[in-house]
Amino acid sequence: MTELILHHYPTSPFAEKTRLMLGFKGLSWRSVLISPVMPKPDLVALTGGYRKTPVLQVGADIYCDTALIARRLDQEKALPAFFPEGQEFTVATFAAWADSVLFQHAVSLVFQPESVAVRFARLPPEAIKAFVADRAQLFSGGTASRLPLEQAKHQWPVFMARLEQQLQREESDYLFGEPSIADFAVAHPLWFLKGTPVTSPLVDEYPAVHAWLGRVLGFGHGAYSELSAEEALEIARSTAPAPLPEDGFIDPNGFKVGDPVSVAAIDYGVDPVVGELLYAGAEELIVRREDPRAGVVHVHFPRLGFKLEKH
Repeated sequence: MTELILHHYPTSPFAEKTRLMLGFKGLSWRSVLISPVMPKPDLVALTGGYRKTPVLQVGADIYCDTALIARRLDQEKALPAFFPEGQEFTVATFAAWADSVLFQHAVSLVFQPESVAVRFARLPPEAIKAFVADRAQLFSGGTASRLPLEQAKHQWPVFMARLEQQLQREESDYLFGEPSIADFAVAHPLWFLKGTPVTSPLVDEYPAVHAWLGRVLGFGHGAYSELSAEEALEIARSTAPAPLPEDGFIDPNGFKVGDPVSVAAIDYGVDPVVGELLYAGAEELIVRREDPRAGVVHVHFPRLGFKLEKH
């Protein structure tokens, strides 16, 4: 079985989501640490331009976006499942809300001046300047924009009160009964807020939420060992991509297998990936591309939240 390789950095909220998902599944994986800011030449050699964190590599197959990574991990190990039978729509839709709306609020709260002063206290000024410039570029050209701090503060109690109410149900320790993708999608924005004493009370003031977050974080990160970026590239170069899914090709806009296309996120980090369209399913797009360092790779994207265009 080909190893799971996670390209990530420690302070990334979406990377923490994925690390917890790996822990929940009890999976072993290899860790490739990447820079929080561009340039990321080793990562981009694999993805073709996609720069968000994290990215999951399985041989010569490259999975972008945690929504799709969760589905790939379910293929790796079916149980415990991220999408429990009978609740697939509920947990997937709730997770999409948390990954966008709840996360957007958490980012605004985390990057308020008092929190930033604590979070970046040990970094030199030039590193802080580079991070701020990188994040400005990250949000350039997409539909997402930075939520004003006042609005985030105004709306945050609504979300937390609703979560508190949901979690106070006596019969369940998790959002929808058994653990699901919904729990991990809510947990990582709250984990982000727990990073400094300035924002931690925004979570800790809600006892049911605080206890639930402890349970989710308690899944840990699974068993992992370090791998260098060059070793990961060599694995991609020396491995053939996995066979394509066998279910039907779905595209209402006239795209066909073999079309030259570009795929890009809609919200932020909209750098396009150019290649040959191999597959369009209900949840997933697969593009073939070739790189001098990575060889032939298949790059996988979720359909939701990404645009597909002729190139």
